[in-house]
Parts: sequence; structure tokens; C-alpha cells
Amino acid sequence: MKVRYISQLLHMTICAAFGLTSPLACAEQPSQRIEGAFLQVGEASHTLSVTAGIYWKLSWHTDWHGTSLETYVETSLGRWHIREDGATHSPWISQVGVTPVLRVNFGGESQAWFSELGIGANVLAPLFRENDRRFSTTFNFGDHVAIGRHLDEENDLVLRLQHYSNGGIKHPNPGVNFLQLRWMRRF
Repeated sequence: MKVRYISQLLHMTICAAFGLTSPLACAEQPSQRIEGAFLQVGEASHTLSVTAGIYWKLSWHTDWHGTSLETYVETSLGRWHIREDGATHSPWISQVGVTPVLRVNFGGESQAWFSELGIGANVLAPLFRENDRRFSTTFNFGDHVAIGRHLDEENDLVLRLQHYSNGGIKHPNPGVNFLQLRWMRRF
């Protein structure tokens, strides 16, 4: 019951944030079925990351000017490793996140190319410290832009630029940017 309520709330939040459709259409029940899983690797200046997760589609989608717009929510679990020349504290960081995502399929869902944008909530522990950069909170936002390609009916390959920061909740707030490569597999 709680998962159902949370996913519906996330769905309505995505609709409201992107102004995608009427509030009544946003109230439709999102899908409860896990759509697929992903594995990604990424790199920031002195930090490497490996992340795995699952995702599920939300019920809202539409066709708009030759493109197909859809939404999904992902949950992720990752490990970051700060290489020794950049570590000033623990070289290992754990990351847990939840992110609603808007995907634009160019030429409709059956076409090969798509782009994405999303912003979610993440917990990073212990605090991220790399050289002279130090996060002041374990809670951080993770926003990304991406471009991807449907390889076949079950697999996607995605190149992402992801930024983590606390959004100015507390200072210092240096943020960190990752370039990530993601493989997604639909069930």
C-alpha cells in the first residue's frame, strides 16, 4: 500500500514539475510492475562510481509533435571510490537514490534515439571529501541529462551527465559532476 501511494505521489510530482498534463490525468494510477534494471559506471575528477538499480514506468505518456514522452522512476544503489591522490577522508562513499525521469523518444517509442532529464533525492555516506571539495550534507540532489539509444527490444545504452549537490541547503556546496555510461535491460 505504501509503495503504491509513494509511486502515485512521485507520478503526480513529475506531471506538476514538467506541466505535462491536467491534474486529473496525473491522478491516474501508475504501474506497479518493475520495468527493468540498469548498471552504470561513471567518473568525476578523482572519483569513480558503479551504480545498479531498478526502474518502473509511470502511467503517463503522450505523443507530441512526432516524439513520444514518457515518465519513469528509478531507484539506485552505488559505490563511489575516490582515488588515493584525491581522498582526504574515507575513499569509499555509498549512494542511495530515487529519481523521477522524463524520457523523450525521438520519432515515437519505436525509434532508436531518446533523451532524458531527471532530478532526484540521494543519500551519500560518509560525507564526500575530495581534495579541497567537501560536501556539508549527506542528503543531496542528483540531476541528470542524457542521450541514449534503444539497441533492441530489451536493451538501451545511455550516456549521462549527472550533477550531485545539496542545492544550497548548507554550505559548503561544491557539487560533483559525473560522466556516466548506463546499460538498461527491460524485463
